[in-house]
Amino acid sequence: MIREPAVAGQFYSGDRATLLQDVRSLIQTRDNPLEAKAVVVPHAGYIYSGAVAGLVYGSIRLSKRFIFLGPNHTGMGLPFSIYPAGQWRTPLGLATIDVDLNDRLLRDSPLLREDRLAHMREHCLEVQIPFLQTLVPDFKFAAICVGSGDRYLLQELGHAVARVQKEIEDSVLLVASSDMNHFESAEVSEVKDRVAIERMIDVDPEGLFRVVEEKHISMCGFAPAVATLVASRDLGCTRGHLIRYTNSGEVSGDYKRVVGYAGMAIT
Repeated sequence: MIREPAVAGQFYSGDRATLLQDVRSLIQTRDNPLEAKAVVVPHAGYIYSGAVAGLVYGSIRLSKRFIFLGPNHTGMGLPFSIYPAGQWRTPLGLATIDVDLNDRLLRDSPLLREDRLAHMREHCLEVQIPFLQTLVPDFKFAAICVGSGDRYLLQELGHAVARVQKEIEDSVLLVASSDMNHFESAEVSEVKDRVAIERMIDVDPEGLFRVVEEKHISMCGFAPAVATLVASRDLGCTRGHLIRYTNSGEVSGDYKRVVGYAGMAIT
């Protein structure tokens, strides 16, 4: 079954040629890419956060297999939803679900259930696809939509993801999709976001969970990020690297009510 795009023409161009041009302009490659096990990338419209995402994807050595974890903004579907076998369409073509990855994840994590509904109108993973279609045309991926903020369940999911990554000979990159603090001033958001970023730099999932709760940081993808940090730590990662931080005010001119965007690589 093919998942049709939910936000083409809204978060990014619905025209193939325009989208390809846009994505290419957003990607900035580095001569010595990082060997990352995981990344954290934003998921707003490309005009706002596309440059951060493009810089992250251009800064690391990309594999051909990916596990995407993103939040459930819509409230539809199951709390730990993995998209079943099939393909996702964007204006750049079709991207294929990695059935082997799905099978391994379902085996290792009792939390996960195959579910299309949670992904049907969710944008947070869809907006990542055109970047990879441009950079790694034959990639495959598993897509997990996380609709729970239970700390212990997120730890369980992270451990399971790491077990799957360890048992596969091919390189598998873990992609956590998250924006940062929402709808406060740029000054307030930057203070809050720096606290969360510090915890990601330290590969500290418990610390990230704690500061998001204590400091009231409205980081929409904190749950996928926590699971990703758990997996990263299990895989031996010791440091996160902030690739870029910005906020929506840099585009809109409104610094009184911004959304923050951070791009991270975990090594």
